[in-house]
Amino acid sequence: MAIYHSLEVTDSTLDDDGHSRRTGTLWSCVAHIITSVIGSGVLALAWSTAQLGWIAGPVSLLCFAIVTYVSAFLLSDCYRSPDPIKGTRNYTYMDAVRVNLGTKRTWVCGLLQYLSLYGMDIAYVITTATCMRAIGKSNCYHREGRNAWCHYGSSFYMLLFGIIQIVMSLIPDIHNMEWLSVVAVIMSFSYSSIGLGLSFAKVLENGRIAGGIAGVPAAKVEKKLFNAFEALGDIAFSYPFSFLLLEIQDTLKSPPPENQTMKRASMVAVFITTFFYFCCGCFGYAAFGDETPGNLLTGIVNGEGFFEPFWLVDFANVCIIVHLVGGYQMFSQPIYAAAERWSSSTYPNSRFVNKFYTFRLPLVPAIRVNLFRLCFRTVFVISTTGIALVLPYFNSVLGVLGALNFWPLAIYFPVEMYLVQKKIGAWTRKWVILKIFSIVCFLATVLCFIGSVEAIIRAKIS
Repeated sequence: MAIYHSLEVTDSTLDDDGHSRRTGTLWSCVAHIITSVIGSGVLALAWSTAQLGWIAGPVSLLCFAIVTYVSAFLLSDCYRSPDPIKGTRNYTYMDAVRVNLGTKRTWVCGLLQYLSLYGMDIAYVITTATCMRAIGKSNCYHREGRNAWCHYGSSFYMLLFGIIQIVMSLIPDIHNMEWLSVVAVIMSFSYSSIGLGLSFAKVLENGRIAGGIAGVPAAKVEKKLFNAFEALGDIAFSYPFSFLLLEIQDTLKSPPPENQTMKRASMVAVFITTFFYFCCGCFGYAAFGDETPGNLLTGIVNGEGFFEPFWLVDFANVCIIVHLVGGYQMFSQPIYAAAERWSSSTYPNSRFVNKFYTFRLPLVPAIRVNLFRLCFRTVFVISTTGIALVLPYFNSVLGVLGALNFWPLAIYFPVEMYLVQKKIGAWTRKWVILKIFSIVCFLATVLCFIGSVEAIIRAKIS
């Protein structure tokens, strides 16, 4: 049930496992992580901070950052087994689960991981369409005035993004995507910086820091709690990258040992993302207070957020779109690889599955595809686009995905694998600390899920 396997070996120089030599470095690893982490989630952090208030909001951001690094630290030692430096490689998250925890929990892990990756792509379709709508409305309001009727639906933009992803899906696998990660990182820094700058300028324009200790007030206590739980789900969505960590670690060259490089890369990436998350979340709330939009840079869709300078708002949304094109591929490529590996092993004599055709286009490397790859990846993109059309609820969908990702994949499995690999006995000090850590995170996940599902149901029936 491996979810990743390089399909084409192009280098005659091999690593210790017989695979083509890995060339990933600390900084390519950081780029991959940031591409996976800083995506649509950053745009919801101002809203999340607004729901939680000036104390609980920043504290929650910091707590999730710490939890994310601890999770990455534990999981990076599971890339090789039984020794974290000289052991046999576990190419994927599920390989590590199978080796350390057995087959049954591997099936559970696989289901959750595929569901999470699939859900991430749905969220990216929703976010990209929202950004495209924001560009259209920004230009309309600038041209016609803020009281003009500027209507732009999201369906067309979701379909357009789906077509782009069908073309991008011709990239063979994650080893061919380092350039895409670099572009995506540049874009993420660009729109995060623009959001921060616009928020800071808005605070200066207002002459005060908006917001309050308790956050946005609600008419009923239960409504306030549900909003707070949904906000925690959005934050939980924004941080963890555990379900892709081992796939990213499998791109690293050695020496130095892969786990050491991954730990350093994780610390750098978490520090960078936390800095931007704090800035975007806190300055966004300080700028808009109780009127903070659900999506910081696309609030104009609902008549909120930033209107001017319109060209800068447009550029920020273009950066988001370019980033999410790369982010979508980072999350979909492991699913593609799993399906293609399974089909190849199940139908070894099928020309539909195994015969490759080479296409040469101007200015780009030759592309190798087969009919199964083309058909499966096309159907996959169509399905994510279709679900996004049915459930276009940005904050609520992020909250549900955050809950599904957070405890099972970012906490439970890394903790359990670490306990087995390090042979930590039951009721020892370290065992008790890690178990308490896991239980607390589980309770947080339950609250996030409840709040986000309630929001989706409320939006659907209203």
